[in-house]
Amino acid sequence: MLRVAIAKGRILDESKSILSKCSFDLNQVYHSRQLRFYNGDATMELILLKAADIPLYVELGAVDVGIVGKDTVIENDRSVYEVGELSYALCTLCLAGPVDAPALSDGVKVATKYPTLAKRFLNEKKINPVILSLSGSVEIAPLISLSDYIVDIVQTGDTLRENGLKVYESYLKIKPLIISNQVSFRTKSAEIQSFIKLCEEK
Repeated sequence: MLRVAIAKGRILDESKSILSKCSFDLNQVYHSRQLRFYNGDATMELILLKAADIPLYVELGAVDVGIVGKDTVIENDRSVYEVGELSYALCTLCLAGPVDAPALSDGVKVATKYPTLAKRFLNEKKINPVILSLSGSVEIAPLISLSDYIVDIVQTGDTLRENGLKVYESYLKIKPLIISNQVSFRTKSAEIQSFIKLCEEK
């Protein structure tokens, strides 16, 4: 049996086609509080996890494969194989702030849930920022003078606009990745390859 983890939230919301092709009961997956499901022919087990936890679960072999955003894979830097890239739930990592944000310079304060990516982005621009690592909604930070800017994932931009923020620069296109445990990729190669092919089908 192949054990698969999918990130709750945006990626899970847009994974209905994949789960349907895998013979999962969509009503059960999307309308219950369960976190563990089996498909119709009991060849696959689905685990719903917080995105940030999936790379660790995959690295340690608690699940065989996971579907999670590229941003999460980079931030966590775990020993996993990136074995597939999907074309849905697309978004962009952006630098955003209020319309009167100060010029970017050393010491600029940046609030983000992605400290590794934010620091890399600004260092590439020869800027040494003060990174404020937050776990919740970062949009409020510049509005109450906690930070000058934010670095965050943007899909539609609606949340930014509703909070009076604008995108200054786009840094990285984010796609969901299929990641695999290194041992599972050898011992369950056929099952994993079949899953990848199914996920990548139009």
